[in-house]
Amino acid sequence: MIDLLLPADVSSAHTRAETVPDGALFPEEEALIAQSVAKRRNDFATARACARRAMAGLGLPPTPVLHGHRGRPLWPEGIVGALTHCTGYRAAALARATDVLSLGIDAEPHAPLPTGVRELVTLPAERERIGPPLPEGTGDIHWDRVLFSAKESVFKTWYPVTGLELDFVEADLTFRRIAVPGSGDGSRGPVAEGTFAARLLLTDPALPTTLHGRWRVEDDIVATVVLVRPDWRKETAS
Repeated sequence: MIDLLLPADVSSAHTRAETVPDGALFPEEEALIAQSVAKRRNDFATARACARRAMAGLGLPPTPVLHGHRGRPLWPEGIVGALTHCTGYRAAALARATDVLSLGIDAEPHAPLPTGVRELVTLPAERERIGPPLPEGTGDIHWDRVLFSAKESVFKTWYPVTGLELDFVEADLTFRRIAVPGSGDGSRGPVAEGTFAARLLLTDPALPTTLHGRWRVEDDIVATVVLVRPDWRKETAS
């Protein structure tokens, strides 16, 4: 599903598998999770299996994907990218730095946010725009979860460029829904897609003050992406 939201010069891969065969990790990666519980190991390994497939899509050999501050993945020189994992979905997206300045991806289960989380991750204006939370099984879009995922993609785009952490209430998001042709009968939940704009309340000259992204809901998963081109200043000026 992530691939439907990304341009052709971004290589991506996804899986719904919860595990990968033993030996799929490099020794350096194994060392990072040697003491981790099974879920953490599975999340780590399946996301890196996706990363290796995305590397192949760029003509790159498979390499270890280690991590830096707060788990930020460390990519080969000249490559930018992002990983995501949630129950039932893992994905990676990579691009050459000559084509993409920074990108972020995120996947979440399409369900209401846990009690209390909505107020922590949204601004009052955002809550007014997306409306009240919906119970599960309504067949409509859980906008609070879409918003949460979109902010995760915003943060993954922001941090590698600025080196600063962005709080959930430092980005104000608005959403647009677009028609999805051939969206099916909805037997596995709604299929919907659209765009969003994230107005940054904390700004940095290295990035535009508004980041733009895309979102999609399908098969009970929310996926979001944000991408900034190296020439974004020219695009902003035009």
